Amino acid sequence: MNRRQFSRSLLAASGAALLTNPLRQAMATEMDTAFPNVGEPIKIEGAPRKVTLAWSADSICTAAFPVAQQKGFFKKYNLDVNFIDFAGSVDQMLETMSTGKADGASGMALRWLKPLQQGFDVKLVAGLHSGCLHLLAPQNGSIKTIAELKGKTIGVGDIGGPAKNFFSMRFKEIGIDPEKDVNWRQFPEDMLPLALKRGAIQAAGLDDPLAHLFQTKNQLVSIDSNMEGKWQHIACCVVGLRGSLIRKEPMVAKAITQAILEAGQWVHHNKMEAAKMFEPYAPKVSAQELAAILETEGTHEQSVGKQLRDNVVFYADELKKIGVFPQSLNSETYANKVTQDLFTG
Repeated sequence: MNRRQFSRSLLAASGAALLTNPLRQAMATEMDTAFPNVGEPIKIEGAPRKVTLAWSADSICTAAFPVAQQKGFFKKYNLDVNFIDFAGSVDQMLETMSTGKADGASGMALRWLKPLQQGFDVKLVAGLHSGCLHLLAPQNGSIKTIAELKGKTIGVGDIGGPAKNFFSMRFKEIGIDPEKDVNWRQFPEDMLPLALKRGAIQAAGLDDPLAHLFQTKNQLVSIDSNMEGKWQHIACCVVGLRGSLIRKEPMVAKAITQAILEAGQWVHHNKMEAAKMFEPYAPKVSAQELAAILETEGTHEQSVGKQLRDNVVFYADELKKIGVFPQSLNSETYANKVTQDLFTG
């Protein structure tokens, strides 16, 4: 059973037991929002412009994509969008865009940033939201904070994945060496709760939706996440477009981005209805359960232009500290290379 099949089966099995953690919910309550200024809506003239977007249909994080389709945001911008449910590697997704088989996609920044060093003709154009990475520990266990994991073992589904890299950066922030002071063990993601129960690990790093679902099903709590401190304002999931589209049809690129961001803003203010729209992609899961996951994420955090570029510079600087990027990397140059400002100048 692959990750997608497992996450869908766990969603189905969770049933009414899925409850929102009050602390996590509080982080994503309605607040004054400052969505980015992307100018007047761009509507492509003539026949609807056919566009292909790749997305991961097993993740509620990408709810803005089906919402943009079903609520008419793509139509508003005269876009005729076809979705590719992409289950391959990030390199394959970036190659799909580079070669023109897809015009754009959404994914986790920490999955995209390292592969983008390889020179794919793909540009990051927007940050869609923050949040969705969590460090889980037993609810009644002795570990209550990330600092208490010094000398302990943490389980992750991918030793080179976003959870391991993100929480390595978090350890570095508080003066703990993520390689010398912490042990990392890789397990199939569905085995992480059992590893915690048996004491093989003392915490588990996961991204949503599994992180949220494991909490409620296995009496776990989130002791740290990328909704803590400055990270709550940093894009977790990003939107990328193929470079050739941006160069040859900048108005189409802008229209796609505007439609997705507008849909994301609608999701922020209408989480329950957005969850209902996502239900077909998560069979047997109630809208209440899906909305509970959206409540834990920073759906009010979007970024474009300089803010997105600054996010990437910040990521690059932090990734250099844990050895993912070489010390010789110029973070400013890298950010300028992999991002594109569609809305100024």
